[in-house]
Amino acid sequence: MQSVSNDTLAIALAKEGGLSFIYGSQSIEAQAQMVAKVKGYKAGFVVSASNLTPENTLNDVLALKAQNGFSTVAITDDGTATGKLLGIVTGRDYRVSRMEGTEKVKTFMTPREKLITAPGNTTLKAANDIIWEHKLNALPVVDEDDHLMYFVFRKDYSSHKANPLELLDDKKRYLVGAGINTRDYETRIPALLAAGADVLCIDSSEGYSCWQSKTIDWVRKTYGDSVKIGAGNVVDRDGFLFLARAGADFVKVGIGGGSICITRETKGIGRGQATALIEVAAARDEYFRETGIYVPICSDGGIVHDYHMTLALAMGADFLMLGRYFARFDESPTNKVMVNGAYMKEYWGEGSNRARNWQRYDLGGASKLSFEEGVDSYVTYAGSLHDNVEGSLYKVKSTMCNCGVTNLQDLQAKAKLTLVSSVSIVEGGYHDVTLRSNSPTK
Repeated sequence: MQSVSNDTLAIALAKEGGLSFIYGSQSIEAQAQMVAKVKGYKAGFVVSASNLTPENTLNDVLALKAQNGFSTVAITDDGTATGKLLGIVTGRDYRVSRMEGTEKVKTFMTPREKLITAPGNTTLKAANDIIWEHKLNALPVVDEDDHLMYFVFRKDYSSHKANPLELLDDKKRYLVGAGINTRDYETRIPALLAAGADVLCIDSSEGYSCWQSKTIDWVRKTYGDSVKIGAGNVVDRDGFLFLARAGADFVKVGIGGGSICITRETKGIGRGQATALIEVAAARDEYFRETGIYVPICSDGGIVHDYHMTLALAMGADFLMLGRYFARFDESPTNKVMVNGAYMKEYWGEGSNRARNWQRYDLGGASKLSFEEGVDSYVTYAGSLHDNVEGSLYKVKSTMCNCGVTNLQDLQAKAKLTLVSSVSIVEGGYHDVTLRSNSPTK
């Protein structure tokens, strides 16, 4: 979603062990750039993304930094990531206020003879030991001919120690997903994969369609099983089986249950989230018994309180997709504004006119959406993602302990779900008391 899942939130969520899908309602180039930023944020051995020659200028260094955000620039004989290493430039090598932009890199770079490097067969642990021993921020790794192979950065080691749950690929980079549509997928998907996207998901409010099947079929014919792609959304057994048989790697469940979604009241399409989730979970298990293929399901929508997360997992969800929840945090891409004396964050649906998501909703032939399926709104600002996710996960784990389980499989098998009345819901909160002003209410 435009108001939730950009690169900054993707990085913050990956640090906590979660996965964000970069929104697809933007140009292919812009989406691919966001994916690349996440993949390049940290790693173990990093191929240099910023490279110049000694003949380049300070202006070139500044332009490169503005373009990709990296302050470490490798100086090689041919200006490539694998050229012969001649030096490096960092922010400590120049002062913009006292230097001309036309000054050559060779006059202020740290030359090769002053660099501490490591050979190509160095392990990541050994590289980090060298970094700490010599108090380095970046360690170049070179081959036997002194050609640059990789960088190892101090910040990546520190990040891993500070975030033990972080979600990484085999190159120690953060995992990130990307949303796609059923129109320009033949050009969008190759660009996203080239940027490093780990998993794709068809972004649609209605997944039970031939268009999703055709998109998945193209992916399978083009990439085989090497590309993971999810599909959805569906709300019943038939929809799930259709997408599972089409080859989807996971299926999203939920239509009209999101806090900013008005599909049900606009078109009369959708289903209660709990009812849909329970039926689709049963269909998933049925499909597994018949084929031996387990297709995970994602509960998308209907999460208001933290305990709703545990309910969704107990009803059969393998994982959850959250929009409003993450829109409240510092790391989401929207503005923090003051509304009626309280800080809020902007939050709008992909089906709203503000999103202008023609790939997902527009029927064509007009300059704007024919009608809206989402609203433009505010959500209460909640602070940092880390603090809130940590608190929410504590609640989920605590509830699981109350159920006598320590994993999702046992939770789904042993949790007892009970239909309660409105009176019981009132009874379950604080009642018949006057709260002190400093009493917690969360």
